[in-house]
Amino acid sequence: MLRIVLFLVLIALAGAGAAWVADQPGDVVLTWGGFRASPSIPVFVLCLGIFAVLIVLLWSILTVIWRAPGRMRRRRHEKRHARGRHAITHGLLAIGHGDTALARRHAEAARRHAPNDPLALLLHAQSAQLDGNRDAAQRAFRAMAEREDTRLLGLRGLFIEAQRADDAVGAVMIAEEAIKLSPSSTWASHAVLGFRCARGDWSGALAILDSNLSAGLIDKQGYRRQRGVLLTARALELETMDLDVARESVMEAVKLAPTLVPAAVLAAKFESEAHQVRRAMKLVEAAWLANPHPDLADAYAHVKLGDAARQRLQRIETLAAKTPADKAGHVEGQLAIARAAIDASEFARARKVLAPYVNDPTQRVALLMAELERTEHGDGGRARAWTLRAVRARHDPAWTADGYVSERWRPVSPVTGRLDAFQWQTPVASLPSDKSTTIESSAFEEAMLAAPPPKRVTVANDAPAEPAVIAPIPTPAPALAAQDNAPPAVEEEPVVTPAEPVEPVPEAAESSPLAATPVFRARADLGKPIQAPIQAIIPIVRAPDDPGIDDDGPSDEFTEQIGTSKAQAGGWRGFWSRWGA
Repeated sequence: MLRIVLFLVLIALAGAGAAWVADQPGDVVLTWGGFRASPSIPVFVLCLGIFAVLIVLLWSILTVIWRAPGRMRRRRHEKRHARGRHAITHGLLAIGHGDTALARRHAEAARRHAPNDPLALLLHAQSAQLDGNRDAAQRAFRAMAEREDTRLLGLRGLFIEAQRADDAVGAVMIAEEAIKLSPSSTWASHAVLGFRCARGDWSGALAILDSNLSAGLIDKQGYRRQRGVLLTARALELETMDLDVARESVMEAVKLAPTLVPAAVLAAKFESEAHQVRRAMKLVEAAWLANPHPDLADAYAHVKLGDAARQRLQRIETLAAKTPADKAGHVEGQLAIARAAIDASEFARARKVLAPYVNDPTQRVALLMAELERTEHGDGGRARAWTLRAVRARHDPAWTADGYVSERWRPVSPVTGRLDAFQWQTPVASLPSDKSTTIESSAFEEAMLAAPPPKRVTVANDAPAEPAVIAPIPTPAPALAAQDNAPPAVEEEPVVTPAEPVEPVPEAAESSPLAATPVFRARADLGKPIQAPIQAIIPIVRAPDDPGIDDDGPSDEFTEQIGTSKAQAGGWRGFWSRWGA
């Protein structure tokens, strides 16, 4: 609306000006040599306007002619740039759906049409990575790292290529250079944090963690947890070297992460040694309520030095009572009670606690039962049977991170380098499966775990369906050693064992042949007894997920040296094998 009003005002002014000029009397005299003209004022103004228009038109024509080469160059450059952008766009799309040949073709087109475009370098590097050409990818990333606008992107690509080539030193240098350029770079800060943790540089890792908090890369809660993990790792390392620093670190860690199991255990140990029993018990109880763990139970049992075994049992029962029966960690409390009861020679209490778990035992339950049989009765046969059953039993929860199972807690994952990755959970290999069981329970194991046979009685048969067996008790040969699982000797008359109850027949057993006494009694749920003799040495079948025993002793990837002659593992594990202390 304002523009319309302004346009009308201008038209009115122009009309008024034209009317004023037309009303002016007089002539204008122009003399040029012999030429003389005397037009009126309105005619002169009109001719002057036409002359101005002609001048402007001529100037415009000359300007167009002068600028035509530059415009042609710009237009040609814009067309090349458009073709380059088109090639970059379709090349990135080809990389997205995995078409190597098409991506390579578009990368070459982008290099020709837009050689200075950073996206063309990125397309060339990505297509080389997709094609498996690491040299070309590294050249492209180096070219990107030399440019100001793509330096961080080039460093990121070089970092990834160094990881793929298992060049730990190069990867560390690239990540540290990137974090100097941009402290808020997430990948660089996480990479440097992981590398310092792998080297055991806990002070440097704490500095990076503080920098991440300042840059807003981590929230306050995650910062407290990860700082507690790093402080606990430093305290565990300095426990035997610098007791004061270890105590200070673990006390700060247990304040930041009170549910962290190793921090609570070590802090309770320090408090117990300082005769602060109540404070140590509170630390363990706080961690136990969040995550019941056998290390916490052991620390709680020995929180007061010099206590007897029965006092430790009472203390463990108090701790286990804090876990409800419907909670997943309730079994940890029961196993801790069984352990303490065996130590206190309260065998009835231990059997009562383990009774709900013996039908489907885990490895710890089976081993506790084996120790119970050996300690209470000295029955080596039953103890060996429970030990064999532990080989095939389900796994107990363990410290697990990214599929890696460790016997002890570690601050970082040896697979991915992730901080605070270890969780107390059941390993994936021991989870229930819908496949059939690979190793079934053997008749030998069932017989070993069976109760003592009842006293045998003589039964007369009338018409036996199968020949009866007379089993006189033989006198043991003096050259044979007594077995711990042999049945007790009973002086009895010959025993007739019928296969099925039938009508009694007098003196039906006199014509039956004699047979040796079976080592173990027959059970109906085991089917017919195996006629083959029991081997002198019973082979132990290894479970599919049993790693076996390493003849060279347990190895730790954190203790492997850089200059080892053995082949190094790839990825993060190869880095830790080079940087482990």
